[in-house]
Amino acid sequence: MQSVRKAVMVGAALLSALALTGCATAPEAPPEAEAASLVHDELFPPSPDLIDPAQVMAMTPKMREFLRSRIPNANSGTTLMMDARDMRHLLLDALYNRSELQLEYDAETTRTAAEAFDAKAGNCLSLAMMTATFAREMGLPFVFRQIYDEEQWSRVGDLQVVSGHVNIALGRRRSEFRVLGSDEPSLVVDFLPGAQISRQRAMPIDERGIVAMYMNNRAAELLAQAQIARAYWWARAAWLHDPRMLTALNTLGVIYRRHGDTALAERAFRHVLAHEPANVQSMSNLAQALRFQGQFAEAQKLETQLALLQPYPPFKFFDLGVAAMKAGDYAQARDLFAKEIDRSAYYHEFHFWMALANVGLGKWDVVRTELAKAEEYSVTMPQRRLYAAKLESLKAKMQPAKVQVR
Repeated sequence: MQSVRKAVMVGAALLSALALTGCATAPEAPPEAEAASLVHDELFPPSPDLIDPAQVMAMTPKMREFLRSRIPNANSGTTLMMDARDMRHLLLDALYNRSELQLEYDAETTRTAAEAFDAKAGNCLSLAMMTATFAREMGLPFVFRQIYDEEQWSRVGDLQVVSGHVNIALGRRRSEFRVLGSDEPSLVVDFLPGAQISRQRAMPIDERGIVAMYMNNRAAELLAQAQIARAYWWARAAWLHDPRMLTALNTLGVIYRRHGDTALAERAFRHVLAHEPANVQSMSNLAQALRFQGQFAEAQKLETQLALLQPYPPFKFFDLGVAAMKAGDYAQARDLFAKEIDRSAYYHEFHFWMALANVGLGKWDVVRTELAKAEEYSVTMPQRRLYAAKLESLKAKMQPAKVQVR
């Protein structure tokens, strides 16, 4: 199984002051020789997609008109005295109030800021980019925040995808009226279901990194759909746009491996490990590439190192739990699913299988609770509808039993 890192949120909270800036020193492009050894356009047909970094966070006329109609003085540099709230809260109300856009969290596809606005849906990255685009139009400073220790693993076929988490912090604009000494902390906005902002550890990430993250997400999504050629161009663009985005180079390696270019895949994974020697995704992918090429001794060495860094790989307890379910050992399955939930509390499939294990144990209250969690933590609309239907079906089956007890 190969790993692709996909950097792949409404609640608001206050965060102690951040340096809110929208720019940073641009990373240098990779040396020509390095790019030539890792990028191989000749192997793939031309891209049918328009890949333009400038469009990822572009403001459209429709978005601008929405802003003018909801916050008439958004560009004037002043706040209406009749509304005591600052411009950040006005923006959040306009975007995320249920009577306005009625945005939905949807992680099925990573969208640009404009696409998220048009679809009224997006994942954490898309919604953060959309908020930033409106904030910039209003003159509000902002910073993107990459959250530590909030990686979620999922599987698509034989691909493992590890998704990171991004949110955004909004500051006051300098022209906004305020009382002397009334400076407030930054306002952090998070879009991920179940996010606990107060416990987050974050690092700022610049806009170049965010745009590269978007392009890498698109590559991972297309790869999961077996659209290897299209995925190549997005991963290539992500890495060339920001050479620090080593996750994009890992994705590029998986694409080469799927395309049958194992030696090129090996080269990409080695490049990642040269910069991040403990990167478990690239280490695992390199070990597989080496085994495929018959280099068993080095592959074994990497696998031994992986076992020390990651003694229980993602989905280890889940797979054992599924095996226990097939064997009819529902108590063992329940305990194994609980171990997986302990280290990945918000992955919907773990809660769904926990519900199934408790069906076997006759624990119907637990079944209902776990199905509700599966619905809450699902990240696409089809998943949400599926779990909601299963929950309603369960409620319907349980209702007669309750009547009989009375």
